[in-house]
Amino acid sequence: MGDQNELAKAFKSLHVPGDPIVLANTWDAITAKAIGSLPETKALATASFAVAAAAGLEDEELTLEVNLTAIRAIAKVAKALNKPLTADFQDGFGDKLEDGIREVVRAGVVGINLEDFGRELGERGELYPVEVAQDRIRRVMKVAADQGVPDFVINARTDALLVGKPISEAIERGKAFLEAGASNVFIWGGRERGGTTRAEVEEASKALNGKLNVSMMRMAPGGLSLKELKEIGVARISVGPQIMRKTQVFVAEEAKKILDGVPAF
Repeated sequence: MGDQNELAKAFKSLHVPGDPIVLANTWDAITAKAIGSLPETKALATASFAVAAAAGLEDEELTLEVNLTAIRAIAKVAKALNKPLTADFQDGFGDKLEDGIREVVRAGVVGINLEDFGRELGERGELYPVEVAQDRIRRVMKVAADQGVPDFVINARTDALLVGKPISEAIERGKAFLEAGASNVFIWGGRERGGTTRAEVEEASKALNGKLNVSMMRMAPGGLSLKELKEIGVARISVGPQIMRKTQVFVAEEAKKILDGVPAF
């Protein structure tokens, strides 16, 4: 586990406000190898939406078992490449949180995304109370430390904006999550809301001392660029399932050429 914690330390050190770690999210061993083999790739990261889609599921239908299967396959690639791997662990899968984290750490993962929106709460899910969300972060860090990875990296996601809360509340939740042991905060804006505005990103980055993850929109016009996000001072950038969505278009186009008898050359 010593080598794994060294990878965790290395991954944590890549979160530098103004010089962020950029993660091109993957969802299976094939994409992990393609992305991880690039010299520009400093670490690998999974995207739960893409992992679910690859299994024929909606994001909210993703089970711990299906997620772990994908994580283990990607972890083998990360280990072979000697690069850190962080996994999208959604809301922690309810009361399976500790057991799931043990399996994730055993697979070689050095960090996770952990959401504060509990799918098991109420009829349609709702935000965990701040104190409960903090406790879940502490529980993850304890399990990871017990497994020999005390420098485990939690990217704590808040869905406060998605349920109609203001950016100020999302920031306060983020501060509480950092206090509980998270390394970074991800304030998710969501497709329905149209993401987060530049003003919101700037406010959050300043309030959280740059310990902010932003999803960089590559497939929609008007999104903040890498240069702009560096200037704002964020520490982490990801792209979620955007690469997966783009590959779907490419695969369909190539398949159509084959089915139409278009010559390869």
